[in-house]
Amino acid sequence: MTDGETGGALGAARDDRRGGDPFEDALALANHTRAAATGPARRPDPGPATPSAGGPPTAGSGAAPTARGSHDPDAATGSSGPSGPAEDGRPPSSAPRRRPPTTPWQRARDLAAHAVPGPPAPVATPLAAALGRTLAVPLTALTDLPSFDTSAMDGWAVSGPGPWRVDRPKGAAAGILAGQAPAEALQDGRAIAIATGARLPSGATAVLRSEHGEVRELPGGGRQLHAPRPVPPGQDIRPRGQECRRGDHLLPAGALVTPAVLGLAAAAGYDELTAYPLPRAEVFVLGDELLDRGLPQAGRIRDALGPMLGPWLQALGVTAAAPRHLADDADTLYAALAESTATVVITTGGTAAGPVDHVHPTLRRLGAEVLVDGVAVRPGHPMLLARLAPRRHLVGLPGNPLAAVSGLCTLAEPLLRALAARRPPAPCRTPLTAPVHGHPHDTRLVPVAYRDDERYGLTAEPLHFHGPAMLRGIAAADALAVVPPGGAQRGTELELLELPWSAGWSGGGSADRAAFGDPFGPAGGVA
Repeated sequence: MTDGETGGALGAARDDRRGGDPFEDALALANHTRAAATGPARRPDPGPATPSAGGPPTAGSGAAPTARGSHDPDAATGSSGPSGPAEDGRPPSSAPRRRPPTTPWQRARDLAAHAVPGPPAPVATPLAAALGRTLAVPLTALTDLPSFDTSAMDGWAVSGPGPWRVDRPKGAAAGILAGQAPAEALQDGRAIAIATGARLPSGATAVLRSEHGEVRELPGGGRQLHAPRPVPPGQDIRPRGQECRRGDHLLPAGALVTPAVLGLAAAAGYDELTAYPLPRAEVFVLGDELLDRGLPQAGRIRDALGPMLGPWLQALGVTAAAPRHLADDADTLYAALAESTATVVITTGGTAAGPVDHVHPTLRRLGAEVLVDGVAVRPGHPMLLARLAPRRHLVGLPGNPLAAVSGLCTLAEPLLRALAARRPPAPCRTPLTAPVHGHPHDTRLVPVAYRDDERYGLTAEPLHFHGPAMLRGIAAADALAVVPPGGAQRGTELELLELPWSAGWSGGGSADRAAFGDPFGPAGGVA
């Protein structure tokens, strides 16, 4: 796995044969020079980039490019190094392969969102398995809620104005409990003990809370209930249909099934929901140098993407098995892809053109259709999207950790959202607290954290440690800021890609709650 952007936690020590990306080199050099002039940073934790007067933050991409974490210079200009056998029979190491021009970032996201004509057909799903799915039809009430008049409090059901003679029903010393059906009507001037949630007897006009009533023994026998003040009709009664009537519209098609939706559906009488299936993903982590435990040693390093990608996909509402580690071997990769039945396969590393970058040759061997081959974004330039078969796709992520995150947000998330029939998140734009360097031609994705600012209100603060090989910045981030070519100054409002676990993320945006009808129409992921 010699990826054009693999390094740091996934490949820092593997490829000192390559030159660096000129932009990343210059940015790292500027940061190194600035750090040498100003001394070590005072904040060891992931923190904001300190703005200079009219200039960029004092923290740049993080560190000087690692040998394997830099772009191939050829890849940056539209061509790449050797990959796969040439038509004239030359060995892979001597067969240069020209890549097409890289795809603009927004165009790549659009292509991923439209890579499928729509989600799979919806299925009836038991409530226990419906969490995280998208409703394919509106949720309508199958019954009144509540389905009968119930007591909102522990106390007494009373009929008419007080005082009331307290009835003691036969065989029910405690009165009427939840789950019991009163057998007799309550006569005027009578009261009977009742529990919260119990069905009111016919004839009851109100509920007197237990703490407000006083029961007195009568001289001739029996008991009488007194209240300190008049009890108005309907007090502490939840009338039938208070929340909804049978047939009422509760949620639109396209709504995300959350734990609260499961509770509402159960209360409304549902045992199963008609919802779209969750996409099923498989993750292949490529690289002979990766360790799954312990400290880096003997030129081998820890796998940082395997532990991250599975939970990240689950946060996106995807069913994902545990990532599989594959050796840097073309036949091994071919067999794994040929045998996979997942809706989406995600690979890490191997997307460039080094001697053991086998993703492109394997896709050609499988007859796959490459939809996106390189994206004009930093980090994550050599990401790709390919169609393995109808409704089966591969997303090739770079091996660098933050570059892989860039690929997830750029290609995997729009594709998976379309497959799950989730609507795009509501657009989010927030001003920066500090200037950010921009690439001369490409979009940049920079980790940011939300901050409150006296002038701008909610702002996005660029974080340190945002080099392609780094995870320290993204671990402290709420979102990725989309920085246009040329950069952005303090106060500039930028588009934000919120991370799946950030406070503002809703798994589908406000459109889930505001729209009614086809969840996959013009507002959805596929036109």
